[in-house]
Formats: sequence, structure tokens, C-alpha cells
Amino acid sequence: MKDELITLEFDGGSRGNPGPAGIGIVLRAADSTPLVTLGRFIGRATNNVAEYTALVTALQKARDLGARRIRVCGDSELVIKQMRGEYRVKHPDLQPLHREAQALANQFEHVTIEHNYREKNTLADKLANLAMDRKADVTDANESPIDAPAPTESKPGDHHTCPRCGCAIEIKHASRLRPHQLRPFICQCGMRMNMGDR
Repeated sequence: MKDELITLEFDGGSRGNPGPAGIGIVLRAADSTPLVTLGRFIGRATNNVAEYTALVTALQKARDLGARRIRVCGDSELVIKQMRGEYRVKHPDLQPLHREAQALANQFEHVTIEHNYREKNTLADKLANLAMDRKADVTDANESPIDAPAPTESKPGDHHTCPRCGCAIEIKHASRLRPHQLRPFICQCGMRMNMGDR
């Protein structure tokens, strides 16, 4: 992981500019496998504040993973060119976010910053929009509050394996909640696991 090139995709949006805003980030392994997917509602903000917040969040997640080499991709020309030093950061709301993003980027051994056209940033965009729709964090762009399977009851001794990262958990004590009250288990890699799967 430490020497692997990790790709960070980020997107932010606002409905109203300023208005209700959300961010989406995707961290990918060298083989393009998503390692982290996150959408987050950030309250009222402009598009540019949301874009920078997404970038800062992606850099923090990459640092937490222990990455040393990163490739940053976003579809905001403004943010990309400001991070490269091609544009000045004039807006006072963006200056502290830009400083934070630069400080985080400087913690990595190798960083490239690239403009990613919107059609190549679809997962981050979808996560940001889902977060705005739900006004909450989301970790799976495919999950739907309507058609997602309800969690099922697990019994002591049951084993469950994450389909994304392969880690396994064993149920030691059954929950006292009824099955319809259970929430899905979210693996440390961010994958939502239906506990009915074996």
C-alpha cells in the first residue's frame, strides 16, 4: 500500500450556489479498485467550497490509509489550477481550504494533480448527489433506501466476509434488536455488508 499509487477522485456540488451542498470522494488502488467511497452532506455552501472540502477530505483519507504516492483527479478546473499554482486564490472563503489542501498534499512523497473530465468522475459525482438527497453520509452509490435489502438476524457463530476487501467477522453475541431494527454493517473499507450473506 505505501508504495502503491493511489488515485483520489473528488467532486462537490451545491444546489443554489450557495445552498445545500455535498461532497463525493473515491480512493482507488493501482488496479482501479475502489478502496474508499464516501458521500457527505456538508450543509450550506457554494460549489467551490464543496469542491475544496471534497479535496481536503480525500487527502485526509489517503493520509489515513498510509499512502505515500497519490494522483489527485477532479473536474473543477478552478480547484485544480489553484492547487497547481496556475490561478491565484482570491476568494476569502477558499483561502483557508486551499492552505489546508496544500498542507495535506505536502505530506505525501509524490503528488500529481490532474483535471478529470466530468464523464470520468461519475462515481464521486453520484456520491455527492446522494449525500445531498439524503442529507447524510453515504458509502455506496448503489444503495437505495427503497430497494436495499433489510438486514437479517445473525446468530452466534455466524461468519460474514466482505466482498470488497475479504476481511471476515464472526458473530460472538446476537443483537437484542429485532431484524427490522438492525442497521447494515459497514466494513472498515466502506463496503455495506448485508448480514444475511454468508
